[in-house]
Amino acid sequence: MNQQFLPVTPEEAASRGWDAPDFVYVCGDAYVDHPSFGHAIISRVLEHAGYRVAMLCLPPWQDASAFTRFGKPRLGFLVTAGVIDSMVNHYTVAKKRRHDDAYAPGGRAGLRPDRATIVYCNRIRQAYRDVPILIGGVEASLRRFSHYDYWDDKVRHSILVDSGATLLMYGMGETSILECAAWVARGMNPAELSRLRGVCYMSKTPDERCVQLPSHREVCADRKKYAEAFLIQYNEQDPIRGKRLCQQQDDDRYLVQNEPCLPLSREALDAVYDLPYTRRWHPMYDRDGGVPALQEVEFSIASTRGCFGSCSFCAITFHQGRIIQSRSPESILREARLLTRLPNFKGYIHDVGGPTANFRQPACRKQLTQGACKGRQCLFPTPCKNLEVSHAELVDILRRLRALPGVKKVFIRSGLRYDYIMADKDQTFLKELCEHHISGQLKVAPEHVCPYVLDRMGKPRREVYDAFCRRYAQVNQRLGHKQYLIPYLMSSHPGSDLQAAVDLACYLRDTGFYPEQVQDFYPTPGTLSTCMFYTGLDPRTMERVFVARSPEEKAMQRALMQFRAPQNQALVRKALRLAGREDLIGYDRECLVRPGPENGRSAVRPAKKTAAAPSRERERSKRSSKWARAKSGRR
Repeated sequence: MNQQFLPVTPEEAASRGWDAPDFVYVCGDAYVDHPSFGHAIISRVLEHAGYRVAMLCLPPWQDASAFTRFGKPRLGFLVTAGVIDSMVNHYTVAKKRRHDDAYAPGGRAGLRPDRATIVYCNRIRQAYRDVPILIGGVEASLRRFSHYDYWDDKVRHSILVDSGATLLMYGMGETSILECAAWVARGMNPAELSRLRGVCYMSKTPDERCVQLPSHREVCADRKKYAEAFLIQYNEQDPIRGKRLCQQQDDDRYLVQNEPCLPLSREALDAVYDLPYTRRWHPMYDRDGGVPALQEVEFSIASTRGCFGSCSFCAITFHQGRIIQSRSPESILREARLLTRLPNFKGYIHDVGGPTANFRQPACRKQLTQGACKGRQCLFPTPCKNLEVSHAELVDILRRLRALPGVKKVFIRSGLRYDYIMADKDQTFLKELCEHHISGQLKVAPEHVCPYVLDRMGKPRREVYDAFCRRYAQVNQRLGHKQYLIPYLMSSHPGSDLQAAVDLACYLRDTGFYPEQVQDFYPTPGTLSTCMFYTGLDPRTMERVFVARSPEEKAMQRALMQFRAPQNQALVRKALRLAGREDLIGYDRECLVRPGPENGRSAVRPAKKTAAAPSRERERSKRSSKWARAKSGRR
């Protein structure tokens, strides 16, 4: 492959005959020129359009001089924190500092600052007071309005205010970056701003043509106002029917958000992935052992964007949108053939997917002309009657990939919506998935079993997952395969109290599944669940929602999901007592944990009861479990 990296030093820029770059691209990730990395796509899109782009990745932010490496760019700076929000990248849900960073050379942590977008912009302003700065990426996109920040535990201004940037580009940026670059090149006429889709900017006066959100001051003072503002943002995040929005940030400044960018056509999306990526990390990282994040995606193929699953805790709806965009089969096959020619390819394509691997088309035809339905979801609580369910094109693509010379196995490791699979009358995809595209286990995400919690999550009921488990087992039995389901489960999601956590623990007991890892809910910017976490309200209904906030209660919910672990026994006993479920402490088969000295009772095991006379404790356990399930359904 003869593709060149974009310049990373002034000498490399000069060797191309540049007196100055048009844009300096500042990024909080290491420079990896692979289409799984946003900075690679945006820089290549600009290069293809004729712009000169120099890359300034992981600059030492402590001094503004690092941002003068290429001198003052002709048009401006582009700034992104990287693939992941810098605070999520740096901290666990317990707000403990992470020890590594997969997007840095050698996986070394600490090479980017907290709130990287803001810090980078402030340093650029110190170096060049009047240069245009355009910010984008996940961190900027999800923090574009006044937003709750989990790490500060308060509502922060729009990141556009704190960064002092000229423009904010939200969502997937191939279209908006070209429009914004052209706007800057034309001299940045303010009268043209309202025509730039996918862009936020600051105004000294409110735009009366916009839908007005509650102001920053209001959402800071009143959590109901915060929920109202979020719901408007959430409902208008649609490229077809979405309206322009305006939110007052302080006394004389207003944030204006233009309509989202229109979905890319198949031809346009194909063209993005046909650009000349080197598909490698920059050689300057070789001495560090490279960039770990590339190893996860080096032999994977991104085939789709967007997700109409709309899980409440996922930010994809707010960033990529609900309308599916997919590459053509020919484009996917071209990339697969390219992978087979790479020197380290061993015959395995690790993934063919996207946010949801088995979504290849919009949920219904209406979405392309009228947009996704406001106030309704495509799969929740049950599949919409207008949902068009088909895996036919995906099955065809996978068959053609398997037939390519040099390909031994094609895996699907992206998320799959099992409720969409169950809605498909043709079960060819599930059969071929089990036969060819997994190896020993399939990971799916039921997340919980309590109806009230699932409603807050926007996930299907337990009965759908149980039916999928049965069908999956039947298919594998017919194939003669021993393959297992690994369910992703979440603790402490808004709506989940100790009783719900106990119900989940009982489900794990009954199914015999013991999770090795547990995901605690992480309140990240831009999600419906984070709005619930902060406000204690479901913004869709304004009903109050229970929120587990204390570290101890979160720890108890996690412990209940791993109730067999010896180190969790005391917490499990405490949780069961607080939930009024001491019937689950004992020696019967239905008990989750044995008694301990901290219960105030002897830990000596009682005499064994005869099989002919069921214990009162067991009968009470059955009645209590039935009561708990009924209560969960009523809430």
